[in-house]
Amino acid sequence: MHLEKKSSSASKKYPPGSFMDKLRKRKIIHTLAAFIGGGWLTYEVVHWVLVDHYHLPERLKDVTIVTFFGALLSTLIWQWFRSVEKKPGNVKVEVLLVPLVILATLTIDLNLILPIIGIPINMFFIGIIALCLGIAWIVFKSLQWAVSIPEAERMRDEILKPIDAKPISLPKWRNSIVVLPFENISPEEGQDYFCDGMTEEIITDLSSIHDLRVISRSSAMMLKGSKKAVRDVARELNVQYVLEGSVRKAENDIRITAQLIDATSDAHLWAEKYSGTLDDVFDMQEKVSRSIVNALKLKLRPEEKEKIKERPIENLKAYDCYLRAKREMDRLTKSGLEHALRDLHNALEIVGENAHLYEGIGEAYLNCYEFGIEASEATLKKAEEYANRVLKLKPDSPGSHYLLGRIERFRGSVLKAIEHFKKALALDPKHQATLEWQSLGYAWQAGRPSEAEKFARKLIEIDPLNSFNHGILGFALWMSGKLDQAISSFEKCEKLEPESIIPKFWIVIILAWKKDYKRAFEMVEQLVQQKSQDVMRATFTKYLIAFKYAWKGKSEEALSSMTDDLKEIAWNDPDFPWLWAGFYALVNEKDEALRWLEHSVNRGFINYPVLSKKDPFLENIRGEKRFKKLMERVKYEWENFDV
Repeated sequence: MHLEKKSSSASKKYPPGSFMDKLRKRKIIHTLAAFIGGGWLTYEVVHWVLVDHYHLPERLKDVTIVTFFGALLSTLIWQWFRSVEKKPGNVKVEVLLVPLVILATLTIDLNLILPIIGIPINMFFIGIIALCLGIAWIVFKSLQWAVSIPEAERMRDEILKPIDAKPISLPKWRNSIVVLPFENISPEEGQDYFCDGMTEEIITDLSSIHDLRVISRSSAMMLKGSKKAVRDVARELNVQYVLEGSVRKAENDIRITAQLIDATSDAHLWAEKYSGTLDDVFDMQEKVSRSIVNALKLKLRPEEKEKIKERPIENLKAYDCYLRAKREMDRLTKSGLEHALRDLHNALEIVGENAHLYEGIGEAYLNCYEFGIEASEATLKKAEEYANRVLKLKPDSPGSHYLLGRIERFRGSVLKAIEHFKKALALDPKHQATLEWQSLGYAWQAGRPSEAEKFARKLIEIDPLNSFNHGILGFALWMSGKLDQAISSFEKCEKLEPESIIPKFWIVIILAWKKDYKRAFEMVEQLVQQKSQDVMRATFTKYLIAFKYAWKGKSEEALSSMTDDLKEIAWNDPDFPWLWAGFYALVNEKDEALRWLEHSVNRGFINYPVLSKKDPFLENIRGEKRFKKLMERVKYEWENFDV
């Protein structure tokens, strides 16, 4: 199916796929014109200025002509063959031929130039050297491609061969799908962000359909570049259908290839190619989504049809800026977030006020705060400004309340944050980021682990490769007193993010709750031995060292390990003050423990079952009048908290 730009006079003049159409798309005629004009001008300068006026040797004209034709031939070969779609194992003709043309040109030029400057030459000898270099280059590239072709053929055979294994069983959800990251087969470098954006938009479209379970973007992107067979992917994610495809973007032209596979039978339910220009990209995305709906025989509600049609950013240049910003934001680095903010502001300059772009800017500022890049109240105020702009411009968008909820959480008002999350979910019950943060708040601060566990398990159904969701489940199980199950959940986090210290940190704390100090101390010692330069890893390791001394009853060493900078980080964290109340209770600093606990409660930690009974670290202060008084308040707020 083709989506041609109606206003394109070139496409009317030359039929798609014709020789003249290929010349146009590859800009061959433009290149010839540029070379002829530039070459003529260069030759005239050499002829009239260098040779006639300055009396340089006549052979310079020959050198100019040879160099010109060598450069022209190299450029035409590159222009023509670089636009040919490459498949794994294909020989890249331009990579083979262009160096040979350049070598031949240099050989002829040397034979012309060396006599001019008085160096005696042996033309036969230079020719033999050039020939040997050319043969060596051909042999080298042939061997290189020969190594890659068997692997490419193996991959192709793996995809195309009939699978003899037993069919996978039907998943719990029959209408369930994963959209694998579209492969980038563009001839130009740096188009991954565009392909990823295309994948994400299709996931967003399909996620709006009530009767379809769609694996979320974060889990889908974990499979980027994976060589797993379709059935293995479907089995791992517990889905019936797999969509895979490719995107080829060459300047203004774009082609999308997609196919829908039923993993239970390995049947190809639908496959299609869409060709057009960048102006057609939104139509292509919508057509892919609607084709999947038709192939699965789903009936869309009116609001679901509108959601698929919706185009939050109409302008293509602004949309491209937005996609680039998303890619940069995912890096979670200072430079990445700075580039993301720059791209989002560039998009705003193009389209003016836009709720989608405002939400992106607000989230970028929140990430700057959360990951310690610019952790100041000024950063939160900037995020709040853009969240309010979203609310004003689009009151029915869940994004504004999602942002405001995260802002309140960082400011220490977790219960206020949960109220914003509730409002966001009232507008969009499937808003995944809101579900994650609300579930964490229920499990941790609000003391509603059973509700959090339900949310976490639903999140894992649609986002099984996201370590954060397994962490939420771990917190819910921990707060419910299911310590072994909680450790298992955090171990899954560790497998998904082996470089992160966060899962390891919580495993050690839970082991201490179980009084399995031997294993806890071993894990702490392993972290100490690793001596990482990562700031977060180093900080959390220092916290565990302090706790290790506290668990061993070495109060002085524990207190000296808790330096002022560590105290400041923990005091300002939305989650940590409760934990450090337990630390000070362990070292018998009761007043300090109660001060930290009061601070934690003031910030919204009303988990009454944990504070009053379950937390073994607080045992030393439960008989204190100040503690009992505080628990009266906590119990009242916990009992009156509305889930």
